Amino acid sequence: MSLCFSVSESAFNLRYGFRDSEPMGQSLKIRVKTGTRKGFCPSRVVCVDYPRPDIDNTSNFLEAAYLSSSFRTSPRPSKPSKVVIAGAGLAGLSTAKYLADAGHKPLLLEARDVLGGKIAAWKDGDGDWYETGLHIFFGAYPNIQNLFGELGINDRLQWKEHSMIFAMPNKPGEFSRFDFPEVLPAPLNGILAILRNNEMLTWPEKVKFAIGLLPAIIGGQAYVEAQDGLTVQEWMRKQGVPDRVTTEVFIAMSKALNFINPDELSMQCILIALNRFLQEKHGSKMAFLDGNPPERLCLPIVEHIQSLGGEVRLNSRVQKIELNDDGTVKNFLLTNGNVIDGDAYVFATSVDILKLQLPENWKEMAYFKRLEKLVGVPVINIHIWFDRKLKNTYDHLLFSRSPLLSVYADMSLTCKEYYNPNQSMLELVFAPAEEWISCSDSEIIDATMKELAKLFPDEISADQSKAKIVKYHVVKTPRSVYKTIPNCEPCRPLQRSPVEGFYLAGDYTKQKYLASMEGAVLSGKLCAQAIVQDYVLLAARGKGRLAEASMCP
Repeated sequence: MSLCFSVSESAFNLRYGFRDSEPMGQSLKIRVKTGTRKGFCPSRVVCVDYPRPDIDNTSNFLEAAYLSSSFRTSPRPSKPSKVVIAGAGLAGLSTAKYLADAGHKPLLLEARDVLGGKIAAWKDGDGDWYETGLHIFFGAYPNIQNLFGELGINDRLQWKEHSMIFAMPNKPGEFSRFDFPEVLPAPLNGILAILRNNEMLTWPEKVKFAIGLLPAIIGGQAYVEAQDGLTVQEWMRKQGVPDRVTTEVFIAMSKALNFINPDELSMQCILIALNRFLQEKHGSKMAFLDGNPPERLCLPIVEHIQSLGGEVRLNSRVQKIELNDDGTVKNFLLTNGNVIDGDAYVFATSVDILKLQLPENWKEMAYFKRLEKLVGVPVINIHIWFDRKLKNTYDHLLFSRSPLLSVYADMSLTCKEYYNPNQSMLELVFAPAEEWISCSDSEIIDATMKELAKLFPDEISADQSKAKIVKYHVVKTPRSVYKTIPNCEPCRPLQRSPVEGFYLAGDYTKQKYLASMEGAVLSGKLCAQAIVQDYVLLAARGKGRLAEASMCP
């Protein structure tokens, strides 16, 4: 059954507290009114947010909180280390933030004129923002949730109802939902959500999938890690799970998690996600940031770093990692000619950029050589502004189940800063994108409109005879998060490299949340932890360098 949505601007403003600087409302529910007359739009939804879920007492949240606190309570260094960090995405920002918490002096260098890395965004000439990707913050992201709390910006996350909503390709314009009941604990809420959905999977398919999952449930983390050698498709067939389960559910999940299809994605990635979502009551609950990521998330981190004596510089691109005679880092040479030296150095860029910058005499080290298998996946993010308010949508993330599109959302509903009562702005992830990354923007938009015509059959047509495009932005990322194909796990490096004083941060480094925002933040914490642990060694190394310099004529 297709849903039509009507949003009252006054009701929206009242609930969200848009006036002046009032906080967002707390009584946040979705009301649905139904009708049965033939030809009558059956639903009317008032779009409002939900309260922050009770995640602060989960074991994963407490573990993340303890790691955060370890930086604030660590012994103050007698002479703070100057740590030079390349890359101001979430990994670099996280590294710098926690080093500053521990009393050190990070210098964060960002090549571009915008913060955020893979969550960067830009403002166009009309004052509208367009982003690198469609970013969702899950309840199962404990390090990110702690970070928001530490910065005092929990109210910047707009939590949605606990549901996963899939388009129905065989029924254009209709959706199927997995609704997680609030009254049940995990994993019962997830099990019931699956059992109550009879539109996507039949009962025999659910039973076979459940039986197939038993080894993962019984075997735990050891079993999950052992599945890295199989694709999702291979694992499903090995476990006797019908191909239709993969087609109906896991194509969409694979594209949402890593922008590739189940015949390429490592099953380990799916099992880790299922484990997080099913073991925590609010694990799969989703939130949107209330505005653009550089200002609403990255800037508060920068302000925190600066308040503790750290520094962040934009337009500071590393041209070369210059080495000492012993193969350790001497300095970072920037493209503007500046030479930046420090007590320790961190590369917090994507793995592809790191590989381009590696000094020749490092490339044969096993630690760095293994990086060859880690390659960023191409992805395209699309923003389309329409001349009207689209009705066949939700105040939520939607899985398109389209061969060309992954997930999408009407950001004029889901995001406070982008709210518009009169016009919709769809943000869509175009994936897999490998065959499209070299195409023109107009070709990509034409292909997207054909897919949208299936999702909005009464409102959008490929020739724009219905809703018309006011403008669009296409953001191409030729190398985004690392492609999580089989047998990548052994290639992911620890944050402490074998080169004394040189460290890595990034979602591709070794941490348990794979290629995600949560993984990036955790990698930064682990990188900062390694540097704090190495403080005595780094301080001694610095004194040695100083003594050598003083003896030079």
